[in-house]
Amino acid sequence: MIALVQRVSHAHVSIDGKINGQIDKGLMVLLGVEKGDDAAKAKRLAQKVATYRMFEDEQGKMNLDVGQVAGDLLVISQFTLAADTKRGKRPSFSGSAEPGLGKELYEYFCQQLRELGFKVPTGVFGADMQVTLTNDGPVTFTLTS
Repeated sequence: MIALVQRVSHAHVSIDGKINGQIDKGLMVLLGVEKGDDAAKAKRLAQKVATYRMFEDEQGKMNLDVGQVAGDLLVISQFTLAADTKRGKRPSFSGSAEPGLGKELYEYFCQQLRELGFKVPTGVFGADMQVTLTNDGPVTFTLTS
């Protein structure tokens, strides 16, 4: 399971021209589910995302997590994160989870964050989405479970 996590001052996801989910200060998470992923990996990754120190303290050091700055999380399913790009000029998606498992673990990941007390707006699994964000920093990390 892969999470591309960006610190944002604002982010929203639109489907068919209508905003489906948005946040101000917080994290925009693109989540890719791979073959072999399970609920335990999703739970570990949700905890990692929630506690990863990506926000600056009073001394300008990245010592604060999203909860400590009262941030929210916008989570978008992104199966292309599981692409194999090592060979050729076209990505292979053979490592991506089947859609049923992908959706199940994406929803479970979001639920784990909600159980930790976060507001977690989302996109729609499998939909054609447009994501707009203001990356704060810019700060972007790839986290895996």
